Amino acid sequence: MKKGIVWAALLSTAFSFAQGSPDYGGGMKFNLNSEGTKYMRFIAWNQIWARSTDLNPGTMIGDQGATKQEDIGLRRLRLLAYAQISPRYMIVTHIGINNQTFINGGAAGSQNTGGYGAGKKPGLFFHDAWNEYAVVLPKENKPFSLSVGAGLHYYMGLSRMTMSSTLNYLTIDAPIFNWPLIENSDQFARQMGLFVKGKYNRLEYRMSINKPFATNVTPVNTTDANAAVAVDNNNNARWSKAGYFEYQIFDKESNLLPFKVGSYLGTKKVFNIGAGFYTAPSGTKTSVNGVTERHDINLFSGDIFLDLPVGDKAKKAAITAYSVYYDYNFGPNYLRNIGIMNEGVNDTNFTGTRALAGPGNLQPMVGTGSIWYTQAGYLIPNKAEKPKVRIQPFAAYTHKNFDALKKASGQYDIGTNFFLDGHHAKITAQYSTRPVYTAVDKIDSYKGEFLVQLQIYL
Repeated sequence: MKKGIVWAALLSTAFSFAQGSPDYGGGMKFNLNSEGTKYMRFIAWNQIWARSTDLNPGTMIGDQGATKQEDIGLRRLRLLAYAQISPRYMIVTHIGINNQTFINGGAAGSQNTGGYGAGKKPGLFFHDAWNEYAVVLPKENKPFSLSVGAGLHYYMGLSRMTMSSTLNYLTIDAPIFNWPLIENSDQFARQMGLFVKGKYNRLEYRMSINKPFATNVTPVNTTDANAAVAVDNNNNARWSKAGYFEYQIFDKESNLLPFKVGSYLGTKKVFNIGAGFYTAPSGTKTSVNGVTERHDINLFSGDIFLDLPVGDKAKKAAITAYSVYYDYNFGPNYLRNIGIMNEGVNDTNFTGTRALAGPGNLQPMVGTGSIWYTQAGYLIPNKAEKPKVRIQPFAAYTHKNFDALKKASGQYDIGTNFFLDGHHAKITAQYSTRPVYTAVDKIDSYKGEFLVQLQIYL
């Protein structure tokens, strides 16, 4: 058998070894020939959240004013399938649901009471659907590889975290601002377009050209040019361009799929330095004295990722760290408030000072300005061959400085992963803070949220 075909087959199982459990091997993989070069693989995962959230002032849940909320919800239910019938050709499909709670996240139009009451029966949708062709096959003894693909894809450039796997985060989830277009000009962090990917020695590259989903938010007119606020309005969107380039100093990572690993749990020695971009002409719009002006979206980042086994090899301790700096320009004073699985609405009877971001757990998440995010964790040593549980405490810090807000903010996450079987079966507990602005130059307080996630991944 040709070495290039063998190498492609080995890459097909490499993704599973990132999860910290050797028992799963290639996972739910069905070989279509004896060599294993023709195959189909399925990946399924569920992430269930239970949480207690301190709510922003002026919040109502259902028909009652509230300052605190306890709930349980479905953060992600996903199924991904990919098939390789030829060493050069691959097809990927990925369906699922996200963010279903007892009161929202259901099917379109679900409300009130009954079979399609509020929050019920969310619709499955495609997250990914692309075809890919290997122009230059990856080979163990060759420095260069090149694949091209097209469809609804995740090769969105910008940063490692922008293309992160949701299966193996160090913290309970992504910080969300790593997907700066989320559900506006993308479909759950994806766009439709063409992409190229590959490696040259230790340099991994990913580039794409895409057609952003149409946005049509109407800007609020102002007579003061300095007070103009850009909003998402691209109408017949022009092509966006994205890229990410990463130098892998130690072990080389698999790039069979776009999903970047968050924590290898000591199974690899990884130290990477990366940089990326995303640009979309005429992506936003402002209005001053009745005259509208379009603005380009220009986003840049630089990041560094470290995952190393440390100490006595038999005890399998490891450190994981990631740091990224984002420079975002969406146009003047652009600001977007986001809250994951937000159940709050405005309380019409509230007479106090409301949060500038809005009700529930909304916070300033994305905007023109800068964001610095850093996370680090330590996998505690355990010399048992198959321990019943592995423990990994972690912490993260975020500094946001948006043009629309005259005061910068800092917030933190702290928690622990309990690995029952690597990332395949884990429980994560995390406490997170967020700033509550009551004016553009005033942070009134910081609110907290305690979360427990139950994850199963096959």
